[in-house]
Amino acid sequence: MLLPSDEASTLPLDAQGILELAARSMFQLFSSVSQGMFLVNKAGRIVWVNEGYRRFLPDLGVGSVEQFVGRMVEEVIPNTQMRRVLETGQPVLIDLLTNKAGTFVVSRIPLRDEAERVIGAIGIVLFDHPETTLQPLIGKFALLQRDLDDARRELAAQRGRLRLGAAGDGERRAKYTFASFVGSSPAAAEVKRQARRAAQSSSPVLLLGETGTGKELLAHAIHAASSRASGPFVSVNIAAVPDTLLEAEFFGVAPGAYTGADPRGRDGKFKLADGGTLFLDEIGDMPPSLQAKLLRALQEGEIEPLGSNKLVPFNVRVVAATSRELPALVREGRFREDLFYRLHVLPIRVPPLRERRADIPALIEVLGEDLALRNGTAPPELLPDAMALLAGQAWRGNIRELRNVLEQAVMRSDALSIDAAQLTAVLREAGVEPAAPAPDAGGQGGASDQQSLLRPLAVQVAELERRAISAALAAHGGNKLATARQLGISRATLYGRLENPD
Repeated sequence: MLLPSDEASTLPLDAQGILELAARSMFQLFSSVSQGMFLVNKAGRIVWVNEGYRRFLPDLGVGSVEQFVGRMVEEVIPNTQMRRVLETGQPVLIDLLTNKAGTFVVSRIPLRDEAERVIGAIGIVLFDHPETTLQPLIGKFALLQRDLDDARRELAAQRGRLRLGAAGDGERRAKYTFASFVGSSPAAAEVKRQARRAAQSSSPVLLLGETGTGKELLAHAIHAASSRASGPFVSVNIAAVPDTLLEAEFFGVAPGAYTGADPRGRDGKFKLADGGTLFLDEIGDMPPSLQAKLLRALQEGEIEPLGSNKLVPFNVRVVAATSRELPALVREGRFREDLFYRLHVLPIRVPPLRERRADIPALIEVLGEDLALRNGTAPPELLPDAMALLAGQAWRGNIRELRNVLEQAVMRSDALSIDAAQLTAVLREAGVEPAAPAPDAGGQGGASDQQSLLRPLAVQVAELERRAISAALAAHGGNKLATARQLGISRATLYGRLENPD
């Protein structure tokens, strides 16, 4: 807050004068933008309180400012740590204070004289209702911490695989963690949240979704985050195994079970996964003749190898996945209803790429880096028109199709930069006509709408904030306190947005 020009002109233009001006300006700034502020002297007695802090007095059981000023700080502000600041001279820049008035984010700063002796302190309420105002920050921090933990686990797993080499159990470990599931869109965040919760359970998980959405990656991640992470992760793609071999693949073969069988016998996937996780990919393609045997194995916890009369117990956690509509298969009699309910305990729908378009730039970056690593080249650079084109596609093959298109474009290009024309040619050769930009939420289509979604995220968020604030102000007749409460932000935040709309 600037002083009037005549008052500023009377100050000497030396370091001390500038320091005094800065101190005065900062004090006035804190007083105006904070939720509340008060001063205590060296003895801890309150000597001043600003207008903002007065609204907390009724909740503190103080009837008026006169009853507040002049009291010892501990008498009127329960749980305050102001006395410690006065005694140690050390500031407490960020702290949570909870008392009968609520929970607040506060600062406590000591005041010193010319001899550096503590003569008092300032108490500042930075935020009230921090559970609302700071929730976005807390949520982002928690998400970053989870992703960091996932990345550390994945790095540790990669090191373990390197130590184990190509032999032994190294091939039976999870290859991915939740950090490998790229995306921060609401749809991606929700599926990772559900999968993290499923990882803490021992119940069967059923991953539902179109082909190429990342179901197998999530199965690896669930195992890596579970209590079975140290055990084997065994997967079998039911659609890739002939029906006549599936029973042996699942349950194993006893020694000499039939002509040509290995005289030593062979373990099935259930036995190999003992103590860990068995991933049944494309469970909807399982032939009906095997469904009853699978159901019995899951219910009894034991299997009977092909050609054997001996029951072998096992301990596995089953994660199944399918791109088919299982309820429809049940109605048609092609999938056992009792097996469906046995698997459908923790269902997780993995969203298609068209429902998480905001993740496409991040996916392209990761896929491009992977292609560059495998080919020994620099990562490709997609021009804005190319990025806009990819963001507008339906992606029936989802991430798998996106990777294929990107890889073809990279292999055909002599330069690192890829434009929309190159991608259009790749898509058309694959029999896909490039889609027009999708309509926005308001129903208005066109390239300009799609282009508006490709602006920097910070710009779009700021624009949405301005619109929300304007609407709330209009709804409350310009009342800023009511507006702040409606939006779930502090008055200081609202004032900041109004003064600095950009």
